[in-house]
Amino acid sequence: MRVLFCLLRPCLLGLCLLAPNTQAASVEWPQWERFKNALISDDGRVIDVSDERRITTSEGQSYALFFALVANDQDTFERVLAWTQNNLAESDLGARLPAWLWGYDESEDRWDVLDTNSASDADLWIAYALLEAGDLWQRRDYQVLGTRLARLIAEREVADLTGFGPMLLPGNHGFADPPRWRVNPSYVPPQLLNRLSALGAPWPEVAENVPDLLKGTAPQGLAPDWAAWRAGEGWQADPMHGAEGDYDAIRVYLWLGMLAEDAPGREALLVHFAPMALLTKRLGAPPESVDAQSGEYENLGNASFSAALLPFLADTPFLEEQRQRLLENPPAQDAYYAQVLTLFGLGWDQERYRFASDGTLQPEWSSP
Repeated sequence: MRVLFCLLRPCLLGLCLLAPNTQAASVEWPQWERFKNALISDDGRVIDVSDERRITTSEGQSYALFFALVANDQDTFERVLAWTQNNLAESDLGARLPAWLWGYDESEDRWDVLDTNSASDADLWIAYALLEAGDLWQRRDYQVLGTRLARLIAEREVADLTGFGPMLLPGNHGFADPPRWRVNPSYVPPQLLNRLSALGAPWPEVAENVPDLLKGTAPQGLAPDWAAWRAGEGWQADPMHGAEGDYDAIRVYLWLGMLAEDAPGREALLVHFAPMALLTKRLGAPPESVDAQSGEYENLGNASFSAALLPFLADTPFLEEQRQRLLENPPAQDAYYAQVLTLFGLGWDQERYRFASDGTLQPEWSSP
């Protein structure tokens, strides 16, 4: 028997190595195909055509990596990753944080990086997508690169806020001016930080602090785009943007709605932010802009805001109205950010993916 096993062992190992390729075909996801056809170039660049410079952001690249993984679209993942590394990170995401903005530089008459600063939310999503792709597709190179990038983020974008603790800042430069630090609540999806906690310090403590940041910056249960922590005084309105919450803040509700039912702190967070669900029900749609300090609001958000709230409104009587609103008002094919919110929210609502309590990704195609 021992001899027989030894003879069969190479074949068994070969079958194990080939197993991921049985799932190589991407899943059918029409919304993702529309996004790719309208906004991703052949070489893997996500183009925001709403800007006359036809810009690309590290955010757009990071979201494309995530959606490609959800769709089991390995070819697009590889192309987007290659473009991101070569053009935003000087060919090595493990050694250089990606520049957040790339486009046409009129002064130099060339296509190049327009701002070398980093955007930590994009960096976080890229690291997360690499780690999860490494696990789901059994790609050790992705796992290694994701781990290196996570360490780089920890080194350059995490700061110890005096009196609060370690927290992810919005970028490498311009957000730390002790005793005050500026943050963006939509940049810290709890599930992603729970996943990075497996890598060790500082991520477990950062993840543990996220619920306090989210609740502390939203005293009325309405999230701001930006906020500031001042040592000895606590959370305050951001000195540059005030307490307004709109196109960044809508993602806070999106991330919370997608938390696993047994994720740490989920119930308390949903209770705290319930005012947004109630306000959406009263208005018939999510407000476009709110004041996180006073609770006042202005205008109605477009249908992509409704898409972003689908996970947040799950298991409530308010859900169907927003589904219908999105159905009747789908985002334009080339509307980059509206398409992103719709892919996230509608994709989750269609059960194309879930997050486990530890933050790991559970795409539909990976189910037994």
